[in-house]
Amino acid sequence: MTRGARALVLCPDIRGQAYAIDAAERLEEACGLALAIGVVIADARVVPVRAMRPGTLFGSGQIEQIATDCELRDAELVIVDGALSPIQQRNLEEKLKRKVIDRTGLILEIFGERAATAEGRLQVELAHLDYQQSRLVRSWTHLERQRGGFGFLGGPGETQIEADRRMIRQRMARLRKELEQVRRTRGLHRERRGRAPWPVIALVGYTNAGKSTLFNRLTGAEVMAEDLLFATLDPTMRAIELPGVEKAILSDTVGFISDLPTQLVAAFRATLEEVTGADVILHVRDMANPAHEAQKKQVLSVLAELGIVDGEGETSSIPIIEAWNKVDLVEPERAAELCEMASAQGDALVISALTGDGVEALLERVAGLLTREARVCEFELPMSDGKRLAWLHAHGEVLSEEAGGEGEQGPLVRLSVRLTPKQVGQFSRL
Repeated sequence: MTRGARALVLCPDIRGQAYAIDAAERLEEACGLALAIGVVIADARVVPVRAMRPGTLFGSGQIEQIATDCELRDAELVIVDGALSPIQQRNLEEKLKRKVIDRTGLILEIFGERAATAEGRLQVELAHLDYQQSRLVRSWTHLERQRGGFGFLGGPGETQIEADRRMIRQRMARLRKELEQVRRTRGLHRERRGRAPWPVIALVGYTNAGKSTLFNRLTGAEVMAEDLLFATLDPTMRAIELPGVEKAILSDTVGFISDLPTQLVAAFRATLEEVTGADVILHVRDMANPAHEAQKKQVLSVLAELGIVDGEGETSSIPIIEAWNKVDLVEPERAAELCEMASAQGDALVISALTGDGVEALLERVAGLLTREARVCEFELPMSDGKRLAWLHAHGEVLSEEAGGEGEQGPLVRLSVRLTPKQVGQFSRL
């Protein structure tokens, strides 16, 4: 897709179909997706669909109106915020004489442009090929190759479509092998981090909720943070310091979105696996967005798929703190109301990642969660055991330290150290 192309954005509102977000919000999100790939929006509107047409989705009168609008607004691209079948896409392109792209294709375009790591690029290419495979519709006879066999009894030879499908299948098989190797390496890295003494905090949230802005504020990093959907695609990790916690690892993840293409749900599962190994999850929510409740449900449904929360979103295997972000964009009365609601909920804090309001309180809450299971442990170690003594000083809170008696390896030292259960396990493996 060419950046700067003028596009008509259409949001089908199909009668009888249940939607998590109302039509106006879905249209706004579709426009956000289009802007994220550099498209110029010539016009955008909701299109009521009383009955879906299997061949074109829209009725003939609606198609004529769309074609007229494209001419009037000089639109060379039509974006449909929904899933189009290959036949529907082909028929619409023939009738409108323009490129037509559905929600899945649009998200794939964004992911293809933004993926920065080798793994991200492999996953995007695999998802693209899976999508393209279903789009190879037999439309033109000139795609057929020369006849096979001998004489008049020979049937048609291998068609171009069949050859393309075979090449796509072979490429997908190679990509899956490469991805499996990347995932194994990633698993080893995660295992090593699991043995490391530092807790992991994972940022999750709907796309454009402000995760990367918060990540940059907490770490001083310069991760891409713009008012765009899917500004972050590859997980990024940085070390941060918290009150009472010398070092923690903060992980920024890909944003969630409703109706994520099935090809990408599978392809990007590995990037979300980082969340399953976290000690605390920070769920960043855009409270200035009218659809924030529907967005929360979408995030919880993804966490349920990962086995972190139950199906109802009521209980979680990992502590979750909600960061109610973008309070700087709401009216003062609404901000005060949000503060009261967050206080009553108990596991939420109102913040502005952009201005820094509430961020210190958020860090204290996270630190409290990470240290709440800490207990005081007594140790008696040889003074010559510099490695383990240094580890306790570096990773625990040493409450007291005094000389002990004599041991087999020389003078002993007694320590009282506050450690979390995770740190106790790590110390025992030294």
